[in-house]
Amino acid sequence: MVSNRYNPGQPGLAELQPYPFERLRTLLADVEPPSDQPSVPLSIGEPKHPVPALIADALHAGVAESLGRYPATAGQPALREAIAAWLGERFRLGDTGVDPERHILPAAGTREALFAVTQALLDPASRPDVLMPNPFYQIYEGAALLAGGRPRMLNTDADSGLPMIEAFSDADWARCGLIYLCSPGNPTGRVIPQGFWERLFRLQDRHGFVIAADECYSELYRDETRAPLGLLQACAADGRDRFEGCLVFHSLSKRSNVPGLRSGFIAGDARLIEAFRAYRTYQGCALPLHVQRASQAAWSDETHVFENREAYREKFRRARSILADVAPYRDPEAGFYIWLPVPGGDDETFTRALYARTGITVLPGRYLSRPTANGDPGAGHVRMALVADTAVCEDAMHRIRQFIEQPK
Repeated sequence: MVSNRYNPGQPGLAELQPYPFERLRTLLADVEPPSDQPSVPLSIGEPKHPVPALIADALHAGVAESLGRYPATAGQPALREAIAAWLGERFRLGDTGVDPERHILPAAGTREALFAVTQALLDPASRPDVLMPNPFYQIYEGAALLAGGRPRMLNTDADSGLPMIEAFSDADWARCGLIYLCSPGNPTGRVIPQGFWERLFRLQDRHGFVIAADECYSELYRDETRAPLGLLQACAADGRDRFEGCLVFHSLSKRSNVPGLRSGFIAGDARLIEAFRAYRTYQGCALPLHVQRASQAAWSDETHVFENREAYREKFRRARSILADVAPYRDPEAGFYIWLPVPGGDDETFTRALYARTGITVLPGRYLSRPTANGDPGAGHVRMALVADTAVCEDAMHRIRQFIEQPK
């Protein structure tokens, strides 16, 4: 007789919802796209621009040495120094500075780090709530559930594009152990301004929660004269020169077109970094030395990043010229997504019909959000990732326009 005493997994696993792309596969499983034109996946944000040669060269050069050595969780000093220099220059931290020994921890991309931070820093017994914007990156929700916490959704305001932190009471904030924010936002591309951060700092001063800022899209901005504000920069402007209770998460995946490198970092409050480092020492996710070498080369160069922005800027310019008059949308300040309100308002129906008629795959907005008492801010939108070559994206925009203008 087989015993049922040993049930695999912790309770949080049973609460996890299917990932957005699993839901999309189910939605489109019985739909046949047209055979006379190529399919175009705009549903997933995987960069398709060329990998910069300087990163590939550094990676290859370091492999032989790397394979015979265990890497340290804290990373090589040279990598941390390159990251510290980049942070100080990019976010104009001036005299505040970032100490590469105390304020920085390399990570295997932002996904790994954003998940692990809640496992390391949340105390579900005393402050179980993990706040997050709605729509959101589903890793935030899964991290909260698997840490024994409770996800709480902050609906994004339709006008400002910002999470409505004023909707929560002091009692709500008192139960908050950590809040995730994404700036520039996924999927909206909205950059959080200084005033918003300062309102959040005042709440943090009263209630003592951790702020985790996902900034993986920070280098894909439209206006070369207005680089997006970052959380550490907002801290410095508010006189919080020790970044108390604040962590930022950055990645090379989008900035440098190397999603397969799995490289990023966490930076901020030295006390939190120390605790997080202890957790990750046991987790065992140190970056291989050749990955660190390639990462150091990437963080030390801005030419390829500027060229990357230029390519995205041109794609967004063309998309607006093709779509804006038939499907108006708000231009994203950064990132590579268009957050498109769909004609008719039903994002799932639009997604199925678009794929059947044109072979173009987009992601229903409701797959990136959760329904709340105040509505579902993702429903009625689709997310489109302009990650393919310019010509491919332009062709896709023309097909979408024709689809909208000539509904069947």
